Amino acid sequence: MRMVVGIMVLGQLLTRLLLAAHAGDRLAAARRILRDVPLIDGHNDLPWNIRKFLKNQLRDFRFDDLRETHPWSRSAWSHTDLRRLREGMVAAQFWSAYVPCSSQHLDSVQLALEQIDLIRRLVNKHPQSMVLVSSADGIERAHKDGRLASLIGVEGGHAVGASLAVLRMLYELGARYLTLTHTCNTPWADCSTADEPGQVPHIGGLSNFGKNIVLEMNRLGMMVDLSHVSVPTMLDAMEASRAPVIFSHSSAHALCNSSRNVPDHALRLLAQTGGIVMVSFYPHFISCGEKSTLQDVAAHINHIRKIAGVDHVGIGAGYDGINFRPQ
Repeated sequence: MRMVVGIMVLGQLLTRLLLAAHAGDRLAAARRILRDVPLIDGHNDLPWNIRKFLKNQLRDFRFDDLRETHPWSRSAWSHTDLRRLREGMVAAQFWSAYVPCSSQHLDSVQLALEQIDLIRRLVNKHPQSMVLVSSADGIERAHKDGRLASLIGVEGGHAVGASLAVLRMLYELGARYLTLTHTCNTPWADCSTADEPGQVPHIGGLSNFGKNIVLEMNRLGMMVDLSHVSVPTMLDAMEASRAPVIFSHSSAHALCNSSRNVPDHALRLLAQTGGIVMVSFYPHFISCGEKSTLQDVAAHINHIRKIAGVDHVGIGAGYDGINFRPQ
């Protein structure tokens, strides 16, 4: 709960920025605010790129600045390094321990463990710049120390192998959210593709076991992430959960009718239950095409603010997991 409260600073930032008259004043105001209040990004896929490009080998990985380093400099999927994180004044980053759907019922648990191991080793390699944290207090301490608070989110409910014991062990290793599905149904939850034309839902939301997953996450203190799930799964999870839920990288369905986005009726329920939508920067979720602008991103932020309220909107850019980004 405290971590969700810690995330809910964006609305206050936006409100104060609106009071500044000129662009230069707004930028200066943003920098003043971000020196005091940690900006938390909900989703970054760098760990999977490290797996793709380097097979998780970090010995020669130079994370300080990747803009001139092959293969990162030539990849449309690469956006993140320590220099750009500092320039953007990002105080806390959720790193995604992504598990592809092709691993479901095979080696999904192993892959999740390997990606968590990678994140922990990456952070440990840069102790002056990064620190692994698992609580809101940890984020605040890291921000005060001038280090990037690094958190772990597991992307894909199949990573738990339909086992509450595995879920508990992922928490012990530092995972602080689990995305209930990716682009495939699990045996206990429908993903967003179930909402697309011509598709037949597998379950119709969450199964009873899926609701037990949610309740166990509540008990542990692990946030329930509803990006990638179907609308019935969203509604079932919000009804079952005893704690606020998050969408780590989603946008507003009213502005772009992708099945990955959150419809207004779900936004209203989210507001009632205290949750947050962290807006994705992927143009396919912003403008429903390959091109978008930061003004389009702002329109999604403002729409969620209008429907759900200022305390229920954040940023989950999805960098390193997107091949197009806003101009």
